[in-house]
Amino acid sequence: MDLPVVDLAPYLEISARSDPTLEEAARMRSLCAVVSASLRDTGALIVKDPRCTAEDNDRFLDMMERYFERSDEFKRLQERPQLHYQVGATPEGVEVPRSLVDKEMQEKIHKIPKEYQPAIPSGPDPKWRYMWRVGPRPSTTSFKELNAEPVIPDGFPEWKETMDFWGSKMISAIEVVAEMAAIGFGLPNDAFTSLMNLGPHLLAPTGSDLKRHGSEGTVFAGFHYDLNFLTIHGRSRFPGLNIWVRNGQKMEVKVPLGCLLIQTGKQLEWLTGGECLAGMHEVVVTNRTLEVIERARQENRSLWRVSSTLFGHIASDAMLKPLGQFAEAPLASNYPSIYTGEYVEQELSLINLKGKIEL
Repeated sequence: MDLPVVDLAPYLEISARSDPTLEEAARMRSLCAVVSASLRDTGALIVKDPRCTAEDNDRFLDMMERYFERSDEFKRLQERPQLHYQVGATPEGVEVPRSLVDKEMQEKIHKIPKEYQPAIPSGPDPKWRYMWRVGPRPSTTSFKELNAEPVIPDGFPEWKETMDFWGSKMISAIEVVAEMAAIGFGLPNDAFTSLMNLGPHLLAPTGSDLKRHGSEGTVFAGFHYDLNFLTIHGRSRFPGLNIWVRNGQKMEVKVPLGCLLIQTGKQLEWLTGGECLAGMHEVVVTNRTLEVIERARQENRSLWRVSSTLFGHIASDAMLKPLGQFAEAPLASNYPSIYTGEYVEQELSLINLKGKIEL
């Protein structure tokens, strides 16, 4: 099966009008229904946003390749473990796949048919990550570490402008998808976006060294879900992302040029009382990855696999609970009210970004 590709241009155009025609309003509702259905049924969606171009993505990837190619010693200067790695660099070998430490998830993996089972990592992820905050933060918050000031590496004068430019464009795309999903679910159009206001959104590209870790089967990101609201990815230059849709089927994701991938996170699952489930995914070196590595070698291109990833969050001080009709959902009792920041800190502890786990 293929994920639906939704062009956001018609929605942007129609929603900007003060008095759309009945036909336009019906078309808008139809688009919104596709978005909400895809997030519910597959946990993912591909969108084309006219405001986010392939050239914008390439400019960002070019800079991140140059950064990740720098020495480990240089990159560790941007490491902030005391802030739970929520800003700056996270070295390879720090993030622990949830599938290694979560017994319930391990049981879930064993129930997946053999042909759809994820690759099982033997330890922490062999990937670097860089966390860059996007958008304003609250002036007062009970979760200061989750709303820390950004870290800028030396020798990259274009860093802040490039990160802010691409990050703000991807946040804009997430906000439109969140608005469309709310309409599709029969909620007020700002049901999700109002909760995202002043959230700790993070542009969080990963860097995986395919020279060192480029053998087939290498797991860069073990089977996991994202703890945030919605995750958005620009197109990577190297394939390897697999996702699992709600029926348990495994899919290799192929993002068309100029498009963006959206995935559901745990915060959306919470807000919908389990109607949407956080999308499970992994990043693994596959045979297709090897083919692209060989082409990149021949063309003398970078062999760092960079993901153009942004985590869109609900505000840390907002209450996470099922909204509207989802409060009456059959599984709503599994999602008690909790401050979003408190929930995030619990999740970070499990994946080794807050406190240490002995493996």
